[in-house]
Amino acid sequence: MTHKERFIAALERRPIKGRVPTFELVFFLTMEAFGKLHSSMRAFGQWDQMSEKERQLHRQDIVDTFRMTMEKYEHDACFFHPNPGSREEMIREINMFNEQTNNEYFVMIHGDATYAIPDGNSMLQFSYRLVDEPDKVKDDAERMVDNAIKNAAYLKENTDITGFALCSDYCLNTGPFLSPDQFAEFVAPYLKRLIAGYRDLGYYTIKHTDGNIMPIIDQLVDCKPDALHSIDPQAGVDIAEVKRLYGDKVCLCGNVNCGLLQTGTDEECIESARYCLKHGMPGGGYVFCTSNCAYTGMALERYELIWKVWHEEGIYK
Repeated sequence: MTHKERFIAALERRPIKGRVPTFELVFFLTMEAFGKLHSSMRAFGQWDQMSEKERQLHRQDIVDTFRMTMEKYEHDACFFHPNPGSREEMIREINMFNEQTNNEYFVMIHGDATYAIPDGNSMLQFSYRLVDEPDKVKDDAERMVDNAIKNAAYLKENTDITGFALCSDYCLNTGPFLSPDQFAEFVAPYLKRLIAGYRDLGYYTIKHTDGNIMPIIDQLVDCKPDALHSIDPQAGVDIAEVKRLYGDKVCLCGNVNCGLLQTGTDEECIESARYCLKHGMPGGGYVFCTSNCAYTGMALERYELIWKVWHEEGIYK
């Protein structure tokens, strides 16, 4: 099986022989690993001034960084970032990556079009709108989904991606920003339509949200994403419990504790990785990864510590 085929098998909750699929939603540690900045951290303020030869060199360097990450850490999936900014540039880089890797990997991009937790500058205004003009909020939600599906149809004609990571965060460590009733009114119907629209076009979806998803997890699963990410242990979400309740309905991605990777002991990190493998692997439908991403500031040796656990112990017989 190719890396893409293994990843899809996990999303479809089919049996796999060999290692559990793995990836990171973002692997920011490329400077320490390869001496190269991750693509999302690069600034291209003079892009329009560059010659086409200069631009092509930058594109190739971005593609090389993704490819080196996939190969060194045996990732099965790659999450591409639209940098430098235009959709057309992202398409060029994805096409280059697929051509140079013989379409070996599951390639995804961000594709969420639902309301996330608003930032501090707009939180009050958004909260007022939910009460003062709920119909307008819903009309905007419909338009966002319509535009996302149109964009996906355009991508279908111009590049070969396999799916979307839906990265709108809904939850804090204490629970969802919106109450379950509000979530059912303002988010879930549009998330469900978005996922169905992507599926009709032949795409897979991985729904990411940090935080305590348990008060709304029934709604998330009912929207029928192929996978949930990141099953956040720092918010008290237990992969064993989620697997017991929903493992026959959705693939699970996670949930090695990022907090421990930052501040815990080596032994705690190893224990977290083993716990995820123990409870995520049975019956398939599991992808090994951290509970968020390999983020800037995380020690590379900590990521490589849990990677070693996966490499040696995350094997289906």
